Amino acid sequence: MNWLEVCEHPRLQDLPFKIELDEDGKILMTPVKVSHSAFQGELEFLLRSLLQTGKTLPECAIATQKGTKVVDVAWASDAVFAIIKNEIECSVCPEICVEVFSASNTSQEMEDKKKLYFEQGALEFWLCTEQGDMSFFNRKGELQRSGLVPDFPLSIQL
Repeated sequence: MNWLEVCEHPRLQDLPFKIELDEDGKILMTPVKVSHSAFQGELEFLLRSLLQTGKTLPECAIATQKGTKVVDVAWASDAVFAIIKNEIECSVCPEICVEVFSASNTSQEMEDKKKLYFEQGALEFWLCTEQGDMSFFNRKGELQRSGLVPDFPLSIQL
């Protein structure tokens, strides 16, 4: 399957799972808890509050070398958003990609996603743990704070 087929397939419309595609077009489904959704909401709110321009994008589909990945929350500048706003899946990665780690994730999966997002043009990758602790990365490695949003908190409380 390709991403357009997944998006338009009637049986896949109301699944309670996050859906992605692997490099062979196979559907991957990941169940999430309410706390996962709450962290996504807080992340999106904080990004929107701290950045005066651009768009926050929850559940943003990104075309990668290993299929379509769906980042929990992303932020795209106005320039990048102008490129991707009418696409089925982003051909260019938003500048910030944030994943919320859950019990169904592995550290290796997060490392793979980080690499794929950077390959597609992300400037920063953020990881939120199940406890709300934040980690920030750019292409060179881990950062003490986000370089793009230095006032972003190091921990999020629900």
